[in-house]
Amino acid sequence: MSPETSAVGAASGTRSLPHPDREDIRLAQVLHALADPMRLRIVCALAAAEDELNCADIELPVSKSTCTHHFRVLREHGVIQQIYRGTAKMNGLRRDDLDALFPGLIDGVLRAADLQARRLGEL
Repeated sequence: MSPETSAVGAASGTRSLPHPDREDIRLAQVLHALADPMRLRIVCALAAAEDELNCADIELPVSKSTCTHHFRVLREHGVIQQIYRGTAKMNGLRRDDLDALFPGLIDGVLRAADLQARRLGEL
């Protein structure tokens, strides 16, 4: 994992959390992260958003500590990018990295999640 420089964060009012470098992201870890329904819901929300989302912007039917766990797993497995802006933890999908490493994976997962939601009447 590459540590982000705190000087940049302090100067811009942001601070970063450790994330794996692109070359350290592994398919098995990404698939593990996407296998959980709550984490898949987070990824779908981030993919649909035009910008980063705060953790609180994504409603999940689980406790706050469980939400924190799900976001951490996604970050540590290279699926999302997290950065603090003030006290808000902002989240974005690492789409460029994932598309470069595993072309078509995220698009396929998002399509499958949408089809499943329609089939189950969740949309």
